[in-house]
Amino acid sequence: MKIGYPCLNRTLGCQGNKTFRLKSYSESRLIEAVNNNLSCLLKILRFNLENRILFFRITSDLIPFASHPICKFKWQLHFKDRFKEIGRFIKKHRLRISMHPDQFTLINSINEEIFNRSRRELLYHARVLDLMGLGPDAKIQIHIGGVYGDKPSSIKRFISRFNLLDMAVRRRLVIENDDLSYTLKDCLLISRKTNTPVLFDIFHHSLNSSGESVTSGIKQAQKTWRKKDGILMVDYSNQRPLAKPGSHAESLDTRKFKKFLKETKAYNFDIMLEIKDKEKSALKALAVLPKGRFL
Repeated sequence: MKIGYPCLNRTLGCQGNKTFRLKSYSESRLIEAVNNNLSCLLKILRFNLENRILFFRITSDLIPFASHPICKFKWQLHFKDRFKEIGRFIKKHRLRISMHPDQFTLINSINEEIFNRSRRELLYHARVLDLMGLGPDAKIQIHIGGVYGDKPSSIKRFISRFNLLDMAVRRRLVIENDDLSYTLKDCLLISRKTNTPVLFDIFHHSLNSSGESVTSGIKQAQKTWRKKDGILMVDYSNQRPLAKPGSHAESLDTRKFKKFLKETKAYNFDIMLEIKDKEKSALKALAVLPKGRFL
């Protein structure tokens, strides 16, 4: 089992998602931002390794405007050695890596242009992981998308659109249940049609499920992962007290986390902590992880 957190490190003094306004775009600004972001990423990964945090979600803002038509710069070529360096570090230390495009990446959109933008965005993510030389266990996770007043048709549209995606994307794509529209059951149906692994989001499942227990959900999601995909990825969070349902906690509730670990002790999976204080909660989680469950 590997414990991780997404995108940013609040302990270190670097900002790994540096970007700028579209109207200010220039190649020099892009090069400056990417140099900063790649340097910060490697600094974060080194911090994580020193602290036994072996799972990390790389920010989608690593290369600003990479999928936008304005970007004509050959960033893949310009930064290829930097990507290789980071990839060597990841592979040497057996770190688990993922990425998660934003909520506007919708391959089942009824708008063809939104689908085309989403397709370009997914390809950008795949290229980042490919440039690092990472295997197919480095995943890109997305939600199914909108319902658009007709859930069965929206599911069918997702399946048909999936087959239009580049192979570089399809080999890395995983789908996750969300807190409003698409349950684990929906994701499992899509998985059977696309052979796409299902990432199980525990917090979303608590808000939107088809009645399965957490252990049953993990068991079912785990079956969708093949050997080449690596072990099951799970997203975990708590509800923030006194906030609207679905608000992620500021810090890990270790009592609830220990209960979750006890309930799921029969299964092996990597945990991404979607909690506001990032690496601080990852360290808290590692402190209560039972012996024998940590790789």
